Amino acid sequence: MDLSICIVTLNAKRVIQNCLNSIPSAVGNLRYEIIIVDNNSRDTTIALINNHYLKTTLIQNTTNDGYTKPMNQALSLAKGKWLLQLNPDIVLSKNSLIGLMNYAINHPKVGLCEPKILHENGELQKSTRRGLARPQAVMSYFLGLSKLFPNDQRFTGYQLNHLDENEIHIVQGISGTCMLTRRAVFDEIGYLDETFFAYQEDSDFCIRAENAGWEIHYNPQFTATHFTGQGGSKSVAYLANFEWHRSYYKYYKKHFSSDYSFLFNGFYYSLMIFKCIFASVKIAITH
Repeated sequence: MDLSICIVTLNAKRVIQNCLNSIPSAVGNLRYEIIIVDNNSRDTTIALINNHYLKTTLIQNTTNDGYTKPMNQALSLAKGKWLLQLNPDIVLSKNSLIGLMNYAINHPKVGLCEPKILHENGELQKSTRRGLARPQAVMSYFLGLSKLFPNDQRFTGYQLNHLDENEIHIVQGISGTCMLTRRAVFDEIGYLDETFFAYQEDSDFCIRAENAGWEIHYNPQFTATHFTGQGGSKSVAYLANFEWHRSYYKYYKKHFSSDYSFLFNGFYYSLMIFKCIFASVKIAITH
C-alpha cells in the first residue's frame, strides 16, 4: 500500500462527498486506502458513505471524541508507506497527492509536507505553513502587526507572511488539514498527542518531528482547496472555540512555558482566557 488517507468526520455530509470524489484524480496510479472515523454524526454522513463509498474503511464512534483520538484510530489502522491526514472539507487538485508524495520520496529528509492550501476564492490559506507559535509571533498576528508589516520577520513568525507563497520552503509547522507524513516519522516519535482534544495537535506533532531531525516542507507546486468551517467545528462552535484555546494553552505549556518567567506566563495565560471569552461573546452575537 502506497498511501493511507485518514479522515475524521462530524456532521460533514455537505462536504465529504466532494472531498472523496476528488481523491481518485489526486492519487494517480498510487495504491491507496481511505479510512474514515466518524464522531457520531447527527446528519446523514454515515448513510452517504455506506451507500456510495463501499471501498472505504468506516469506523463509527458513539460519541464526539474530538479530532486527535479519532485521527489516531485511523492512523493506527493505516497500512500505507505514507499517511495523509485530510479534512473532509478539502477538495484535492488533480495529481496533487502523487506529486507531493513523489517530491517527498526524492527528498529523504522530508518527514512531513503539505501542498498549497487555497481558500474558495483562490487565495492562500495562510495557516498552511507556520513558524513556532511563541508569544511574540502569536501576539503580532492577533494585533494585526503581521498584516501591517508583512515583510518584517519580527512580526511574521506565526504565518510566515514574508515567505513567497509560490516557492517551496522548509518551515517549522504545517496544518493538519492536508498533512502528508512518512511512516518512519510515526515509527520514531509515535502518533498524535491525545492530550489535545482538537487543535494544536498538528503543531505539537511538527515540533516533535523537527526535534527528531525531520524536515517539514511547504510545496506550492501542488494545491488543494479548503472550504473552511464547513466541517465538524462549525456545528459545535462554542466547543470548538473553547477547545482551540485550551489546546493552545497545553501546547504553550508543553513547549514554551519553561523559557519564560512565572510572571510572564501568568500574564499570557490571562490573555488566553480573555481572548476565549471575547471569542465566545462574538459567537453569541453572530450566530
